[in-house]
Amino acid sequence: MKIKSMLVAVSLLAMSGVAQAAYPSGPITMVVGFSPGGTADSTARILAEAMGKVLGQSIVVENKAGANGNIATAYVARAAPDGSTLFVTSIGHAVNLAMYRNVKYDPVKDFTSIGRILTAPNMMVVPKNSPFNNVKELIEFARANPGQLNVASSGIGTSVHLSAELFKQLSGTDLTHVPYKGTGTAMPDLLAGTTQVMFPNLPSALPHVKRGDLKAFGVTTKERSGAASDIATLAEAGVPGYDMSTWYGLIGPAGMDEKIVKRLNDVLQQVLNEPAVREKLISQGADPAPGTPDEFARFVEAETKKWASLVKEAKLEIN
Repeated sequence: MKIKSMLVAVSLLAMSGVAQAAYPSGPITMVVGFSPGGTADSTARILAEAMGKVLGQSIVVENKAGANGNIATAYVARAAPDGSTLFVTSIGHAVNLAMYRNVKYDPVKDFTSIGRILTAPNMMVVPKNSPFNNVKELIEFARANPGQLNVASSGIGTSVHLSAELFKQLSGTDLTHVPYKGTGTAMPDLLAGTTQVMFPNLPSALPHVKRGDLKAFGVTTKERSGAASDIATLAEAGVPGYDMSTWYGLIGPAGMDEKIVKRLNDVLQQVLNEPAVREKLISQGADPAPGTPDEFARFVEAETKKWASLVKEAKLEIN
C-alpha cells in the first residue's frame, strides 16, 4: 500500500511539473478597461502580438470599458489565477479606491503583479480650428468665462481626467468635465470641436498633432518628451509647477503561481526590449519601463497613496 501511495504521489508531482512546464496550455485573454482606439488598447494589442509569439499561444485582447476600468478590474479579480486572464492596467487602478465608494477589490491585495509596461506623458490639445493658439490665451478666456469650455476625458479618474483637474487647480480655471468611456470615443468629438480641450496620453494625441488635426499646447511631464521634443512642457508654456505622467502595467488575479508569474515577466521584459516593439511604443510617445513584479507592486502601492490625496483635495469622490 505504501509503495502504491508513493507511486501515486510521484505521478501527481510529475503531472504537476508537466502542467507548469506546458504553460500556457491554451489561449490567453488580455483584458483592457477602456474602449478600442486609446493608448491602453493599442498597448495591449502590441503586447498581445509580441508575447503570443514568444509563448506560442494566441493572446486575445478583450475590451471591458466603463467606470474608469472598474468593470474590467472587478472581472479580472474574479478570474481563475491560472495565467489565462491578464489585465493591462493603468493609473486608474491606483485611483479608484479613493474615487469610488463601492469598490469591491483592493488594488494591491487582490491582484498579482507581473510588471510595468511603460510610462508616458499626457498632452494638452485643442482642435485645429480652436480660437486659442496657446495655453495663456485659453487660461485668460476660461477665467473670464467660467464653465464655458468643455474638457473631455477618457473617464472619471483616468490620467486624462486627473491631468485636467491638476490644470484647473494650478491655472485657477473652471472647465466643464465631459467624461467618455475611453480616449477612442472622446477623440472624434474633440476633433470635431464638440469639446474644446483634452489631455490625452501622448501616444493617442501625437498622430493627430502631426497631421495637423489638433494643436498641442504642452506635455504634462516635468521634462519634454523624447518623442515630441519640439513641444514645450505645460510648466514652460505658462502653468508653473505642472507635472503629471501616466503608466501602464500587467497584472493578473491574486494567487497566481510564482513560476507562471516569472515566465510572464520574463516574456514581458523580453518583448519590451525587442527593437520592433520598442520602436512601436516609442514612436507613439511612450517609454518602455520593464521591471520585476515586486518593483511594480511597490510602485502601485505608492501610487495608490499619492493619488488618494489629490482625489480628496479635488473632491472627486463618486458615490
